[in-house]
Formats: sequence, structure tokens, C-alpha cells
Amino acid sequence: MVRKISSNAVMELLEASHLGLKGEKVFDETKTCAINFLKDTMRMESPINVDQPSNLAVERIVHSLELPSHWRVPWFDVKWYVEQYKHEKNMNVHLLELSKLNFNMIQATLQLEIKELSRWWEKLGIKELSFARNRLVESFMCAAGVAFEPKYKSIRKWLTKVIVLVLVIDDVYDIHASFEELKPFTKAFERWGDTELEELPRYMRTCVHALQNVTNEIAYEIGGENSFHLVLPYLKKTWIDFCKALYVEAKWYSKGYIPSLEEYLSNAWISSSGPVILLHSYLGTVYQVTDSMDDFLHTYEDLVYNVSLVIRLCNDLGTTVAERERGDAASSIVCYMNEKGVSEDKARKHIEERIIEAWKKINDKCFGSCGCWMEPFLTQATNAARVAHTLYQNGDGFGIQDRDIKNHILSLLVEPL
Repeated sequence: MVRKISSNAVMELLEASHLGLKGEKVFDETKTCAINFLKDTMRMESPINVDQPSNLAVERIVHSLELPSHWRVPWFDVKWYVEQYKHEKNMNVHLLELSKLNFNMIQATLQLEIKELSRWWEKLGIKELSFARNRLVESFMCAAGVAFEPKYKSIRKWLTKVIVLVLVIDDVYDIHASFEELKPFTKAFERWGDTELEELPRYMRTCVHALQNVTNEIAYEIGGENSFHLVLPYLKKTWIDFCKALYVEAKWYSKGYIPSLEEYLSNAWISSSGPVILLHSYLGTVYQVTDSMDDFLHTYEDLVYNVSLVIRLCNDLGTTVAERERGDAASSIVCYMNEKGVSEDKARKHIEERIIEAWKKINDKCFGSCGCWMEPFLTQATNAARVAHTLYQNGDGFGIQDRDIKNHILSLLVEPL
């Protein structure tokens, strides 16, 4: 007697397999079997007696195979789940209407926030830099993906400003400045003051002043009058590290040097902007800087590293082709191809495996025992990795504004349920 196998049950196994930790090989085997089964189900070629999938089931299978729920930004998927819930046999009409109302109320709140941030952007002075990307709305989308709850309005504001400045400074290093200009530019961030800024081109002075002003403002809002001086050094250091990492990449490119994958990653996890984003998230969530701050940085260094690794590797998978056409610096894919002498397909497969391994370590840190007071930060750290999957799933979400990202923005900020 052949037992029928439910595609829904296999999908649940597939979703659960992404919650595995390092060394739990049974999850890897489960994932492989589930993927093969669902692909066979989609093709209707499976020799197993499978329940015939409905159109709704097929849609769910496609959704799960494209990206597992654990790697998706929960807030970006609300509408999809609402649409799916409509077709549930035991659907509760009142619960459905409350879900729609909740989404629309939060969306209205986010609309007000992006209006305020638009006024900030207009006054910042960066718009005069014609070479720099104007990605305020995309940056806000990322910030909302990290922390969508209404109570985190300040964190969304700070993260939006941070991501905007990350993009602008990255454009200076990557596409606009000559290599000779970058050394004094990097030194200006290290000095963190007005000393010797006159030697820089005007556009660089504009960037330095904008970063300093925004960082001072955020440090004051987080720490208040009494703790401002405690917060600022940590924010300054993470920005300086970010700029120094971009300088290392620019130096490699100027010399035509392609590092090994590990050498590349030892710098690229910092240039990914992950540490900058997560430090602001932590300080904004915990709202205090104490003597244990250094202990936090040590305790969660592995989490910050692996979230940053996911951000960097997703970025590389989505942007390598376009960057190679532009002649940009080597990505992780190019580094691995050069080091191992393999094809691009094999290099991409290796990078995808590295992302899976990084997620196992993220799971290990986030599922482990910790105080409830850390849960909001751990959730936001996980969401930062999820945002990267959304941004780079089908290309470069911060490059030429593509249809996928526009649809996410419209869904998040414009179109109510």
C-alpha cells in the first residue's frame, strides 16, 4: 500500500530545515529531500502517490522554494499571508479584518515617517552630489524591514539616515573619487573634526560634514545630554572602520589585486555596512551605554559577523554581473573563481553554501538562551540579514531601481489592504 504524501507537510519540513544549527546534518538531508520532492510535485513527474496540488498549493510551493520564510522579512510578507489566509478552510473573518486594519494603520504611520525623512533629505545638502544615489525610500524600506513596529520609529529614522550615508560614501569610494583623493578622505573620518578639511574637494567636505552632523545628532538622541559622550565614540569607531574597509577595497582595485576569498571576507564583512547598522540597532533598542558595552561587542561579534556576511554575500550574488561590466572591484565570486580556478556557476554555488552556513550560526546565536531584554535586538539583527535577501534576490536593489523593489515599496508604503 502506497501512502499519500501531503505537499503541505513537505513544505513544513523544508521551512523547518532552515532553522538548523551548525553540525545538524539531518536538517541538510531533510532540506535536500524536501526540495527534490517539491520540484517533482511541481513537474507532476513524481513516482510517489502525491496529492494533486491545487493552484494555491503550487503558489505556496513556489514561494517556499524561492526563499524560505525564515529568510524573508516578516513585514514584507504580511500581504502574501493575508491573501493565503483568505482561502483557509477555517478562516476567521474577524481575524482577517483585524489583520488588514493593523497593516493599514502601520502603513499610515510609515507614510508620515517617510514624509519627515524627505524633508531631512532635502536639507542635508547631499542632493547636490549628482554622482551619488538618491535612495531615500529604499533606505527607509530597509529600515522598516529591520524594525517595523510603531514603537521603533526612532530606530527606523536613524537606520534610514545611516543607510543613506552608507550609499553616498560607498559611491565616493567606488565610482567618483580618484584613488589619490581617497587617502585624505579616509583620514578626515579618522580625525573626526574640521581639521585640514580644506584640502579636500568640496563634495568630500559635504560628505564628511553630513556624516559628522548625523552621527552627532543620533548619539545625542540615543544618549541624551548625560550619555551623549558615551555613545559617540562607538558610533564614530564603527563609521571609521567602515570607511577604512572601503579604502582597502579601493587600494586592491587600483593595484589590480584579487585577494583570496578569506582575505576578501575579512574586510568585506565590515564594508558590507552590517556592523554600522547593527550597532545603531543595538544602541537604539537598548537605549543605554554602560561599562558592559565592550562585553556586548565581544559577546555578539560572531552574530554581527555572520549577519554582515549574509549582507555582503547576497549583495555579491545580486550585483556581480553588473559590477563586472562596469569594471568594479572583485566580488567574493570573482575572488573564489580566481583562487580555485572554477566556473562562475561553481563559485556561486559555493557562495550560496557560505550563506547557508552563516545562517546556521545566526540561528545558534538567536535561538540560544539570553535575557528577554536582548530579544528585540536579536530580532532586528536577523531581520537585517533577511532584508539583504529581499534587496538582492533578483539583482541590485540599490542600483538601477528595478521592478521588484518598486513593488515592495508600493506594497509597504502606498497600497493599503
